[in-house]
Amino acid sequence: MTVKFILLVNKQGQTRLAKYTDVGMAVEERRVLEGEIVRKCLARSEKQCSFIEHRNYKVVYRRYASLFFLVGVDSEENELATLEFIHCLVETLDRYFSNVCELDLMFNLEMAHFIVDEMLMNGCVVETNKHNILAPVQLLEKAN
Repeated sequence: MTVKFILLVNKQGQTRLAKYTDVGMAVEERRVLEGEIVRKCLARSEKQCSFIEHRNYKVVYRRYASLFFLVGVDSEENELATLEFIHCLVETLDRYFSNVCELDLMFNLEMAHFIVDEMLMNGCVVETNKHNILAPVQLLEKAN
């Protein structure tokens, strides 16, 4: 699976974490894309599916409490595998923050980015084992 971007957004549409693996995209282009995708996903009802096609991306999203997790992948990627990745990310963040919430992300953004970086390398999912993802994070905390 090739992940192009990950967005964690609250119910009001404010971005709390943004991770882009597509280095060819300019900052202004990212801002516009983000706004379009967030508006589309938040406007959908709970009865609609969690996948949308936007530009040349397939966006898979899931709501957990007050946060929306949006992942943009290539259009030929498997939606269910992407949902599985989102769930793994949420479980890992939950384990680290003991029930992750919006404030955890706002005040510990660098650790949230570190966790995402442990799971992805150049847009490819390289680790899904929560213990293996959190081990370097815990070592980093002990060093500080």
